[in-house]
Amino acid sequence: MDQPFTVNSLKKLAAMPDHTDVSLSPEERVRALSKLGCNITITEDITPRRYFRSGVEMERMASVYLEEGNLENAFVLYNKFITLFVEKLPSHRDYQQCAVPEKQDIMKKLKEIAFPRTDELKKDLLKKYNVEYQEYLQSKNKYKAEILKQREHQSLIEAERKRVARMRQQQLESEQFLFFEDQLKKQELARGQMRSQESRALSEQIDGSALSCLPAPRNSALLHVLADQPPRSEAARDASHSPPVNRALKPAATLSAVQNLVVEGLRCVVLPRDLCHRFLLLAESNTVRGIETCGILCGKLTHPTQTAFLSSVDLHTHCSYQLMLPEAIAIVCSPKHKDTGIFRLTNTGMLEVSACKKKGFHPHTKDPRLFSICKHVLVKDIKITTLDLR
Repeated sequence: MDQPFTVNSLKKLAAMPDHTDVSLSPEERVRALSKLGCNITITEDITPRRYFRSGVEMERMASVYLEEGNLENAFVLYNKFITLFVEKLPSHRDYQQCAVPEKQDIMKKLKEIAFPRTDELKKDLLKKYNVEYQEYLQSKNKYKAEILKQREHQSLIEAERKRVARMRQQQLESEQFLFFEDQLKKQELARGQMRSQESRALSEQIDGSALSCLPAPRNSALLHVLADQPPRSEAARDASHSPPVNRALKPAATLSAVQNLVVEGLRCVVLPRDLCHRFLLLAESNTVRGIETCGILCGKLTHPTQTAFLSSVDLHTHCSYQLMLPEAIAIVCSPKHKDTGIFRLTNTGMLEVSACKKKGFHPHTKDPRLFSICKHVLVKDIKITTLDLR
């Protein structure tokens, strides 16, 4: 019997290559899918008869995926089908005593359908992944070329900016030199005028004028001011050559991504808008008494059309459904908090829960998360049938 996974083994599984990563080689992506297909565990508490009956539905769903062109899900499901009935189930304690019509049907489908289709799907996936890998390499090389071109363009811009800055600095230095030269000429002119006035006053005194103190020239103060301060027109001309102020440009807004009709490889599940409301009405008598109410949500296949908490018991209950149908969802209603969640198990969750042998409420790993909010659910106003089996 398989042993439960340790924390270290779970972390190692979480770090396994992702088959959706186009940067991986085609062979690595196919190997990652094969490992997902081997992720299946049996329990002695379930009879082989139930496994054989489930296997019939498993093979039918794999055929549906193949017809829809979903190669990855078909490949994984056929691998699970082979792993279950070739490797796992024969070790069941009641396998030899089990004689049901479905057993012969399963053995026939293994030989005539599962093995041949798995080989063909592997070849098709390798071709598909090789095309995607070549496109990735071309895109990567193009990106590198664009980065180099952008850096060269930035270098040219930086060189031009430095050239303009040098020219502006030379222009400012030339204008400053002319300004200082002009100021010196004005100071020399003012001092010459002062000396002329002093000479005339001294001549008048020598010629017999009344002895008096020589008054300061009427325009002396004004001349000193002119000698120390540049004219307003010159200061304005100097200010006109101040460098411009750089203004930062706001980055352009990015466009939000458009969701596809198929989310993360899963076909979208259409959920009736008033389903939870009608379920809560049926469960109200239990809710007021503090009793949890559970139900089974059934539906039928449609073409893709197009978004609380799971306890340990919920994880185990839902794991068996998601094992057979990857699109299976778990809806949890919380009347007290007026909250509703739609969840599915992650790859890590499927690995841990399927290997867990514990009963009732018990702890599970919290990091990495074992379940996540569904992205492949579309709520619509459609007719539903609610049946109370109590």
